[in-house]
Amino acid sequence: MRVVGENVTVDVYPIQQAIKMAQDLGLDLVEISPNADPPVCRITDYSKFKYEHKKKQKEIKAKTQKVVMKEIRFGPNTDDHDFNFKVKHAINFLGEGAKVKASVFFRGRSIVYKERGEILLLKFAQALEEHGKVEQLPKLEGKNMSILVQPKAKK
Repeated sequence: MRVVGENVTVDVYPIQQAIKMAQDLGLDLVEISPNADPPVCRITDYSKFKYEHKKKQKEIKAKTQKVVMKEIRFGPNTDDHDFNFKVKHAINFLGEGAKVKASVFFRGRSIVYKERGEILLLKFAQALEEHGKVEQLPKLEGKNMSILVQPKAKK
């Protein structure tokens, strides 16, 4: 196996000799790359190695972007003022980088007005055209019809 580390000549050694070298230095032999040919091991303090590895994983996790989903609900007979009020909220949500799910909920016999709900959602998507792009067109799921809008990429 190839042995690397501080105060060690980088070279290929037999396993027993590598272990003995690590013991002489009072450190541990840690396998870094088992799939390499020959496998690569480092002579280091194992607890320090684990700490650094955990720290790197934490940094990677912190850099990932978390997707926030905000939902806005309409009725099939939503008036223009309420519609505009909810569009303003959706624009704020998209500005913050959150996805917006707009849904029209049908109660009782209002399911007869599916077309109104679809028109309302398409109008909603059109109002948000410059702030976000439609990820999912209006789709009826039980008594709800919904549309999904994601924010546009920032330049």
